[in-house]
Amino acid sequence: MHHRRNVLFVIIDQLRADCLHGALAGHVDLPTLNGLMAEGVSFHRHYSVTNPCGPSRASILTGQYAMNHRAVRNGTPLPHDTPNIATEVRKGGWLPLLYGYTDSAADPRVHAVGDPVLKSYEQVMPGFVEAVEMRLEESWPWRADLLAKGYDVPPYPDIFRPKGDRPDDPAIYSADDSDTAFLTNRLIDDLRARPKGWFAHLTYIRPHPPLVAPAPYNRMYDPTTLPHPAQPRDKEAEAAEHPFNASALAAKSLASNVEGFPDLPETEETAAMLRSIYLGLATEVDHHLGRVVAFLKDSGQWEDTLLVVTADHGELLGDHHGWGKMSYYDSAYHVPLIICDPDHRANAGARIDAPTESIDVTPTILDLLGLDIPDTMDGRSLRPFLDGAQPADWRSHSYSELDFGDPISPTRWQADLGLDSDRCNLSVLRGERFTLVHFNGGLPQILFDHAEAGEARNIANDPDAGPILLDLSRRLIDHRMTHAQGRFSQTMITPDGARRRSGP
Repeated sequence: MHHRRNVLFVIIDQLRADCLHGALAGHVDLPTLNGLMAEGVSFHRHYSVTNPCGPSRASILTGQYAMNHRAVRNGTPLPHDTPNIATEVRKGGWLPLLYGYTDSAADPRVHAVGDPVLKSYEQVMPGFVEAVEMRLEESWPWRADLLAKGYDVPPYPDIFRPKGDRPDDPAIYSADDSDTAFLTNRLIDDLRARPKGWFAHLTYIRPHPPLVAPAPYNRMYDPTTLPHPAQPRDKEAEAAEHPFNASALAAKSLASNVEGFPDLPETEETAAMLRSIYLGLATEVDHHLGRVVAFLKDSGQWEDTLLVVTADHGELLGDHHGWGKMSYYDSAYHVPLIICDPDHRANAGARIDAPTESIDVTPTILDLLGLDIPDTMDGRSLRPFLDGAQPADWRSHSYSELDFGDPISPTRWQADLGLDSDRCNLSVLRGERFTLVHFNGGLPQILFDHAEAGEARNIANDPDAGPILLDLSRRLIDHRMTHAQGRFSQTMITPDGARRRSGP
């Protein structure tokens, strides 16, 4: 057993990877995250395996693909006995403290019909201790703090409405009193008194919409200096490109990212303004994460703390005329991952370009803590990369899924495409050169060639695409067959009793 050091596991909501390495990196100030990349190991082809918030966090924390945990929508229950990072670190003596949220809809089998936890998807995953409640729609401690400071606090979502006539006007609260500042203050205050060996899961809501920021973050970046979204086609052509697209564009408009501006025009200027607010919120999170890092260093805990920073999913941010993360495009899935491990300082600054997935994070933390990785977990430990080596049998593709139906309140896709909720889903298989998007319900496949036009052109109907589609389709089927739910897949009942395979 590894000595019980501290663990700080940070998830930033909806942060795109290209804010750190890519198109936006040169336009946003993120000194803390860039500093952590220099002090740790960063993974530059890291992808969420599913969206949106609830499903993505279920996959991160359980190490399972969505096809196995099946909590595929915000509000779809996660089976209460699914092993997750909290249940597993408890076995090693760590108390998993939650500073924020996991968006885990509760299992109705273990709760009374009238239990309030069955009325909101913003619940806590089994195993965690909610040290500070900081949710998007609730967040009662933060609101109480604002009330105590004399603010007039409206209900959600109006609490996130700008104080002015423009979306980039400041929030009703100051930067010192924002949700991000409040959560950071509570974390630091709490950890001051914690004995060595704490486990803290810190989850920042920002830069998730509603896009509103306190001064100076609301106008920190000049919209006219930012790169334009990736839009190889006009919006009408994008909608016509695939049956999925028109519904996606109708389901999430530009105006839906801000509160109080339902008639916000969809122009290049307004898109640039919202992108600038998003980047301001990212910088605000970076600033407060810097306070946490400074606390660890000043208190002498830095060299005894495993720090992992990632995001639950990405954000289109106007790419392909879309917003949010209900998409198949990379910017909705490509996220940062940084691991700063005191036992692996020799590889500080290393950049890993092998494909990694969000389900790898929990197995990695368990491995680094000397704990067993349950057979239910589909991900693999990234420890070899921290040691400076890539396993010979490492994956060649990353895999993601998206469910875009709803069994209770049918979605725009269901209405437009005439599909039931069980057939409203897609899978994405990304290789170094080609990406395959496979849809259920008889919808056509999409194929991107990243050595050519990439996501700017679907080549699935090209005359020479057939062999590539066949190869990737076979790989996709192999992937799903290999990663079927594995709770007892490595266990056998024998004359000597239940026996489990030892080793990887």
